Amino acid sequence: MSHTIERAPDERVNWLGSAPFILMHLAPLGALFTGVPWVAWVVMAVLYFGRMWFVTAGYHRYFAHRSYKMGRVMQFIMAVGATTAVQKGPIWWAAHHRHHHKYSDQENDVHSPKRGFWWSHMGWILCRKYDATRTELVPDLMKYPELRWLNKYWIIPQVALIAAVFGFGLLFSGGAVVPALGIVFIGFFLSTILLSHTTYTINSLSHVLGRRRFATNDTSRNNWVLALITGGEGWHNNHHHYQGSTRQGFKWWEIDTTYYVLWVLSKLRLVWGLHTPPKRVLTRHLIKQGAPDIGTFDKYWAKAVKALQQSGHATGDFATEQKAKLSELYVATRAKLLELANATAQKPAA
Repeated sequence: MSHTIERAPDERVNWLGSAPFILMHLAPLGALFTGVPWVAWVVMAVLYFGRMWFVTAGYHRYFAHRSYKMGRVMQFIMAVGATTAVQKGPIWWAAHHRHHHKYSDQENDVHSPKRGFWWSHMGWILCRKYDATRTELVPDLMKYPELRWLNKYWIIPQVALIAAVFGFGLLFSGGAVVPALGIVFIGFFLSTILLSHTTYTINSLSHVLGRRRFATNDTSRNNWVLALITGGEGWHNNHHHYQGSTRQGFKWWEIDTTYYVLWVLSKLRLVWGLHTPPKRVLTRHLIKQGAPDIGTFDKYWAKAVKALQQSGHATGDFATEQKAKLSELYVATRAKLLELANATAQKPAA
């Protein structure tokens, strides 16, 4: 028996509003007609890794979590750089991310994989429901008029970057338009597509694939492959365990290039106050030490209930009674696990 997740009208794909995003995925095909100069691949790599850093260091670790500090000018530069990644404005991004952490993998989570891979990966950004900026969640950012302006006109830095790439292409090709367009198709559009879907995997795959070191109330996991291609964001269970850390690779071997660049910038005094997890944080809620893992419990409980509902054996009044008993058992069991988790957290680390 198949199971289809029902979507509210405002959670279904807004095809008209999503048209520019969809067309962006077709733009690299233009290179079939223009050719691809070798320098286009260099531009693609630079824009992929450069803008990935702005998203991870700026949108995520600074604007969403405020895990370090910087001056107002540097803050605006960081915001502009991240906005060129075509992921809307800094206030919109930070607000929705803070909401995600508040309700991670719960019913109100904006992009939990529990609602399906497609939804968590990109479906949620293609619907109307989350178009608006939740300004009430980011009062600290709303006090900056330049950030409010950038959040409203987030498309301007993207258009400016396209123009800059095209201008570079003209210089490289001696004024020839066709090769310059090829550099735009690959250098800007292909890098943007790769950047977009790579960052989306943190919402979709980092709650599904990988290992859990810390017991959290969500399904976050550490995944070294995703960490390598996202500048360290793949250490997602670490991050959900201690969100205020600038460094997300807690172990020396957990590569976190976003943090390394920020560390260099801190030595140049362009940023400061980089936060790292204290020892007490690293030694609590460890699953290998028996910490009750609420996130995993919720995940497998949901699977069990779903399988039971799809079995086809429970119908009518019996099914209603059975679901009620399951609900009561779930609430009681989860409450006991939370009690154990709190008791474990209060014990001093060995």
